[in-house]
Amino acid sequence: MRIALIHALTHSIAPINQAFAQMWPDAIRVHLLDDSLSADLAANNGVADEMMHQRFLTLADYAVNCGADGILFTCSAFGSCIERVARAHANIPVLKPNEAMISEAVNTVSGSGQAIGLIASFAPTLLSMPPEFPATATVHTELVEDAMHALNTGNGAAHDASVIAAALRLRARGVGVIALAQFSMARAAAAVAEATGLPVLTTPSTAIRLLKQRLNVA
Repeated sequence: MRIALIHALTHSIAPINQAFAQMWPDAIRVHLLDDSLSADLAANNGVADEMMHQRFLTLADYAVNCGADGILFTCSAFGSCIERVARAHANIPVLKPNEAMISEAVNTVSGSGQAIGLIASFAPTLLSMPPEFPATATVHTELVEDAMHALNTGNGAAHDASVIAAALRLRARGVGVIALAQFSMARAAAAVAEATGLPVLTTPSTAIRLLKQRLNVA
């Protein structure tokens, strides 16, 4: 299977490579990176305009022309763009980075009455992602933009510390699961689980599970 991975941040590449190596090493990975996407979205106040939608279609068309059996977008703030790609290429799985994680998070707290804790390090994610949860789900959010800044300056320890602090604040609010919105945040998952004692979901691992399911891969 050939899987196209389309990125808006360089930080997303290492976590998805690590997850594939652990969960689906036989898959052929094709990485497409346009690191201006996130900057342009932020400059447009988190609103994906028509030009942005067309850019996503162009990237997806290229991936399909390269023989992709499935497409996974790793950029969590571009929901409507990815939905348009999914409609244009309905013959193959086209996944948002967070759809599998949302489903697993909802199932984790189902019947408990507990809320879901969602942590993001890119502000537009908290505009686009919370509405993707079912209306019946209660979602508490934390934005840690300093974590993204820390990664951009090569300070992984500061990134992880910021994410852990946010997770502890969410635990204090009574959430039953922690969902890490950015692919780049997956690096902190084990430390967050240890610090909070809560289930922690990441976008790379949940997305790969769903891709394998959609492509009937054991």
